[in-house]
Amino acid sequence: MQITKIAVAMSGGIDSSITALLLQEQGYDIVGITLRIWDYLSEGCEQKEIGCCSMESMLEAGDFCKKIGIQHYIVDVRTQFKNIVVENFVSEYLDARTPNPCVICNPTIKWAGILQKADELGCSHIATGHYSQIAESNGRYFFKQAADSSKDQSYVLWQLRQEQIKRTLLPLGSLHKSDIKKLAAERGFVQLAKKRESQEICFIPDNNYRNFLKSHLPELEKKVQGGNFIATNGSTIGTHDGYPFYTIGQRKGLRIALGKPAYVIAIDKETNQITIGEKQDVFRDSMIIDSVNCLKYDFLPENTPLFVKIRYNTFPMACYVEKMSKTKFKVFFNEPVSAITPGQSAVFYEGSDMIAGAIIIQ
Repeated sequence: MQITKIAVAMSGGIDSSITALLLQEQGYDIVGITLRIWDYLSEGCEQKEIGCCSMESMLEAGDFCKKIGIQHYIVDVRTQFKNIVVENFVSEYLDARTPNPCVICNPTIKWAGILQKADELGCSHIATGHYSQIAESNGRYFFKQAADSSKDQSYVLWQLRQEQIKRTLLPLGSLHKSDIKKLAAERGFVQLAKKRESQEICFIPDNNYRNFLKSHLPELEKKVQGGNFIATNGSTIGTHDGYPFYTIGQRKGLRIALGKPAYVIAIDKETNQITIGEKQDVFRDSMIIDSVNCLKYDFLPENTPLFVKIRYNTFPMACYVEKMSKTKFKVFFNEPVSAITPGQSAVFYEGSDMIAGAIIIQ
């Protein structure tokens, strides 16, 4: 598809800003689009708005677009975001799973919202500041890991559809973060190069999901508090604050003294019981996945050496998969893996090529 005009997703941060600048310097006709996703104050959050989705960041995105001489548009997707991403976030914790809201948001809100506005503006493509690369093979589009492995974001992009990837450009995928900061400073955007980057979930600026759940569901704490911590032999060893407030592998904040490090190894929403074990109890040699989205191929290769990431900030681990049913696969690890967490994403790679992703269910 020939590139005619590009809509750049602008967050106000350095990565999306430099994405727009690079494309402009390459001679493309571009516009900036910022999604209005969330209003912290309307949801009872007393903390000042911060992060990539705040009002301040939207103003900064608009200011940058003005400085480089391009049009800037704000698209209101707050209702869709709340109904899809936030409700999924809450329901996953209530089902004793640990969600990844960015994985849900990317195809349903970010790409959907930007592409819709891009179509209205006559843009053939969109661009984002994600650190990943896009490749094509046999008519299928897929992601490759970024040149800067410490910043690679391919993990959170696995749910994107073929038609979305086909129209996407990722100019930063072949660059390192240090290159981006240097480029910003050289172009006169010194403060942008020094700007603090948000690491929090965008709608939880204090990074405390437990407080968010309590605020979103005022009766939740009363309903679930007082459940039992149990040992691997089934004996009760204490009480906890409620099963939605814990995740697999958690060690800190348990407030239970066993004379040795204790870890969450199982969560049962039906009984409101949380099983506590030692470090070795957190390791497993297999897991079950569902809701597979295939990218490089139209299938997930079975009994073939692959690598898989089970969390954003982990290294890919050697594995192979076997099909269990129409949608489910069992993943076998070459070596035991710690804290396999239902609700998180399993993303599969062949070398640097991301071939598929799925949701961990067990």
